[in-house]
Amino acid sequence: MKKTLVAMMMAGAALVAVPAAGQKADDTNRLIDQGMNHSQVMTIAQEMTDGLGPRLTNSPGMRRAEQWAIDKFNGWGLADVHRDGFEFGRGWEIVSVSARMMSPRPLALTAIPVAWTPPTNGAVSAPVIVAPMTKEEHFAEWKGKLAGKIVLVTLPGDGSEADKPGFHRLDSSDFEKLDSFRQPKYDPDSLNRRLERVAFPEKLDAFLKAEGAVAWVRESKRDGKLVHGEGYNYRAGHTLTLPGIELAAEDYRRLARLAKSGPAPELEIDSNVRFDDSDTKAYNIIADIPGSDPKAGYVMAGAHFDSWVAADGATDNAAGSAVVMEAARIIKALGVRPKRTIRFVLWSGEEQGLLGSLSYIDKYLASRPGPAEGEDGNLLYYGWPNRYPITPKPGYYDLKAYFNMDNGSGKLRGIYAEGNVAAVPLLKEWLTPYASLGAGRVVAATTGGTDHVFMQSVGVPGYQFIQDPLDYGSRTHHSSADTYDHLKAEDLRQASVVMAGMLLASANSDKTLPRFPVPSQPSAYDPFKYKDPNE
Repeated sequence: MKKTLVAMMMAGAALVAVPAAGQKADDTNRLIDQGMNHSQVMTIAQEMTDGLGPRLTNSPGMRRAEQWAIDKFNGWGLADVHRDGFEFGRGWEIVSVSARMMSPRPLALTAIPVAWTPPTNGAVSAPVIVAPMTKEEHFAEWKGKLAGKIVLVTLPGDGSEADKPGFHRLDSSDFEKLDSFRQPKYDPDSLNRRLERVAFPEKLDAFLKAEGAVAWVRESKRDGKLVHGEGYNYRAGHTLTLPGIELAAEDYRRLARLAKSGPAPELEIDSNVRFDDSDTKAYNIIADIPGSDPKAGYVMAGAHFDSWVAADGATDNAAGSAVVMEAARIIKALGVRPKRTIRFVLWSGEEQGLLGSLSYIDKYLASRPGPAEGEDGNLLYYGWPNRYPITPKPGYYDLKAYFNMDNGSGKLRGIYAEGNVAAVPLLKEWLTPYASLGAGRVVAATTGGTDHVFMQSVGVPGYQFIQDPLDYGSRTHHSSADTYDHLKAEDLRQASVVMAGMLLASANSDKTLPRFPVPSQPSAYDPFKYKDPNE
């Protein structure tokens, strides 16, 4: 960033911006000054990544991070800082891992244990067998062939070379694509197929165990020697019985080629992982800046605090968590008393199915029928939003606006209206002071996969910001490259200012966002569609 740019942005904001209703112009300027000239967002992010490291839900690392966040919020003078718990399952962490090809030549491989798989209890060696399996129907082909083998369960890919830039910022054509209303498409058959797929890992594990396999290996979903390690069998009683690792795509394909062309190579795996069952609850971290009018409700900002463990969870989602925390610090530093309470939440369990925000909704906002007991995160993720009727709770209408950040380190360019076209004018009004910072867009499109989704599904006004993608989708998301080095200081300072500004504007505004009706059971998008027996 050129050294005059911050000054130009501040001057430009003062000249062209009109503060949102209920917000003083000098408060907006002080907010920008605090967030640009006195920012702590990168210090917060560095402590969270380099210092604390990965924050897998319920892991010892996450427990350390929870206390760190509580200490930060208390140190800034926020109120009612606390953990808000929900039942989750087992903790788990990686101590060390190694994978080596032993024949036809020795070679160290790039590997990561799959989350919540058991340890090998020392190094284990065995020949590999390539046995791709994605459905129960595939088991018959491999029955009687897997005993004493390390099973490669992914169909080897061909490799890939990028055909577009790995680092990208949004331009006008991108916004044009986003700014169109998308009709919802409710498809019960598609939902049922997804539910069947998420139950498959336990069935595969049981088959491999019964066949006498030593361990299983999957291929990384990206090239470039990146590994990820996502796994979802965290509930007690549902832990997989065989060690599982993910190999870099290049290493996996090498093993597969050797197995195809000659004697099967021998692989040695040493997966040193451990479980932590000391507390089966996960915890959201909540902190408030109290409002002056107890009857005015509250507004809220959130980001998921948990991460995967291949790296330090920097862009996913230390970036969003640091911005939410920095927004709290900025507003507190201004010394203003908003009309509405401003709440800040760091969610847990997002990576396992938005479980932290789901717990908050179920406790305080709205409920759906059917017990959640016995369902893991993926089953909840796909099943819970499709249960009806929705029953609002006493606090349903108290939450006036929720703002979420969870798409990497890129600057905020505006906000998704989530199909709520009636909310567009007010969202634009609140964003107006930050248009000169690049954040003035409001688009009609919906966006998914993060903690505002279940709020929208019950009719609560929850919104995700539009962000420049940078290299989030191409390289860092869930990967071993997700380190502090990929955070952009200029972008995160801007994001913190915009987040704080939207919170203060919505907390002080005389207007509130229009809401959808409480959702009811939708009709099938295509009532004449036949189920495909091959799917």
